[in-house]
Amino acid sequence: MEKKLSIIAFSGDFDKLTAVFTLATGAAAVGYEVNLFFTFWGLDALKKKQGRAFIGGNWLTRIFGFLMGGLNVAPNSRFNFLGIGPKVFRGLMRKNNVATLEELVEAAKALGINFYACEMAMHVLGLSKDDFIPEVKDVLGVASFLKLSDGGQTLFI
Repeated sequence: MEKKLSIIAFSGDFDKLTAVFTLATGAAAVGYEVNLFFTFWGLDALKKKQGRAFIGGNWLTRIFGFLMGGLNVAPNSRFNFLGIGPKVFRGLMRKNNVATLEELVEAAKALGINFYACEMAMHVLGLSKDDFIPEVKDVLGVASFLKLSDGGQTLFI
């Protein structure tokens, strides 16, 4: 049986993205095929342009694009404290010799983890593949992702 892990990354929160990339890199390190499917706020992890930027097709989607600031400004789901929370967690991670979110993303790239963007969410948010990092392998619909993940474990974070 092929070892395969597929993760649906729905959230753009720092702690949840850290969980996505921790599980993904851990699985890839022990020989799993890993597929990450980013949808809605999870797409924030794939943004090419870090920081707040007005990207999107119309004025409303450009506001969403601005609010999605990328990994550097991803908020915590709890104890965000106006953006201080993720900085505290990054400091604690470094102090305890644990990979930061940014380091986990780089490890995922190096391990050959497959990154996929959700076609429907991109359409709703007015985004194109050009808005994302080059490691995004493809833009998929749900049916294509389900076919790709068939035969393995699937997690929703």
